[in-house]
Amino acid sequence: MTSTILIADDDPVQRRLLEAMVKRFGYAAETVEGGEEALARLTRGGAEPVALLILDLVMPDLDGMGVLTRLRDAKITTPVIVQTAHGSIEAVISAMRAGAHDFVVKPVGAERLQISIKNALSADALAGEVRRINRRAQGALTFKDLVSRSAEMQRVIRLGERAAHSNIPVLIEGESGVGKELVARAIQGGSDRKGKPFVTVNCGALPANLVESILFGHEKGAFTGATEKHTGKFMEANGGTLFLDEIGELPLDIQVKLLRALQEGEIDPIGAKRSQRVDIRLISATNRNLIEQVKRGEFREDLFYRLNVFPIGIPSLRSRREDIADLARRFAARFAAEEGRNIRGMTAEVLSLLTSYDWPGNVRQLENTVFRAVVLSEGDELTVAEFPQIAAHVEGYDVRVPPAPVFAPPVDSPREREIVRVEIRDPNVLPLLAPNGEMRKLNDLEKETIRFALTHYRGQMSEIARRLGIGRSTLYRKMKEYGLEEEGAESPADSLVA
Repeated sequence: MTSTILIADDDPVQRRLLEAMVKRFGYAAETVEGGEEALARLTRGGAEPVALLILDLVMPDLDGMGVLTRLRDAKITTPVIVQTAHGSIEAVISAMRAGAHDFVVKPVGAERLQISIKNALSADALAGEVRRINRRAQGALTFKDLVSRSAEMQRVIRLGERAAHSNIPVLIEGESGVGKELVARAIQGGSDRKGKPFVTVNCGALPANLVESILFGHEKGAFTGATEKHTGKFMEANGGTLFLDEIGELPLDIQVKLLRALQEGEIDPIGAKRSQRVDIRLISATNRNLIEQVKRGEFREDLFYRLNVFPIGIPSLRSRREDIADLARRFAARFAAEEGRNIRGMTAEVLSLLTSYDWPGNVRQLENTVFRAVVLSEGDELTVAEFPQIAAHVEGYDVRVPPAPVFAPPVDSPREREIVRVEIRDPNVLPLLAPNGEMRKLNDLEKETIRFALTHYRGQMSEIARRLGIGRSTLYRKMKEYGLEEEGAESPADSLVA
């Protein structure tokens, strides 16, 4: 789903122009006539979230500075781009101090506005990621940090907020990679155990002969190799939260001891002479159907009912496609900062591609896919070319990846084993040599480059000129010289807002 940009301007002509530009850039647009309407839209409950506000500074009811002040007082962090017909230094400084992200002067050009929007959305996504990472490290992550457009995820958030206000055992169910641990951390962050230890145990990764020791601890000399005392995960989480991920993987004998620990609030370390009291909040998670495991005798029924007091099911990413675009932007902003890459965002075509894919690996797969795209990207914007594996599985997208060289299979006779290399030519590669083996003229190369750009960017002149590093007037002149005017017929929308 595309981001929604709110335009607040009392001039109907400016509103229409801005709306046309914003839609051309691939975003959804909403317009209001004044500051009070803008504030009402931003604070309306249950409405589609606004990703960015384009705000006129001079309006009759409530001017732009008044809107910025009220947004700051209400702690609304929606990024704002302010615009005015008078670009004085004082106005710029005042707007920036009041919280505006950028400042443009009317009439703003399409390219200038597009860059400003991308920068603002990228900065906002990065700020949100940094905020979430810091709160997660401090054990203070809450459900307010888990923004979602999906009705199913909104239900998960409501259930999680209720669970956070009690000490009730929670069982989080969902496919691998949907974010079960993140929900568990949000439950702790919203509870009175906020800031206390949060200990994660992946039950599926525990060695079978060490499960009991890792969970409950052991005394020195309790068994061969126990050269030191080990406290165990239960004691590490004392006073805080113990998160048992993939709990369906626990052996049956350990399930008995886990049940006793939950019922009595005591653990028995291996080799200890007496039990030890523990005070933990247990949150468990599974990607399996525990009911089916109970029927097959692979999971204890009494333990299941002890854990399944407050179940929360997290939907797969393919069933909440509304969140894919926002997640992808957040990941791209974070990885771009970590890798030192100047990436402003993603094209509308990329967001459409990512939303169309089914994501069997859920959020984890999306995160890793965006990471790879950021590393591969050579421009300031992620395009479909950086997602060839995803495009290959979505109908309507054709991203050609040059195949590896093809080798002839070996034959029986050693003397006849000759490797035959088959050259694979990429149709998008521009040949530098003419058929006669001589270098081609620069004019021919330039003509083919412009023709390719016209097709690749679908005749969007501003984008073509920017990508080629020349002005639009120069582009038009060269097209006329090479007889390419008809191939570059400009769309009405491009003529309107360029």
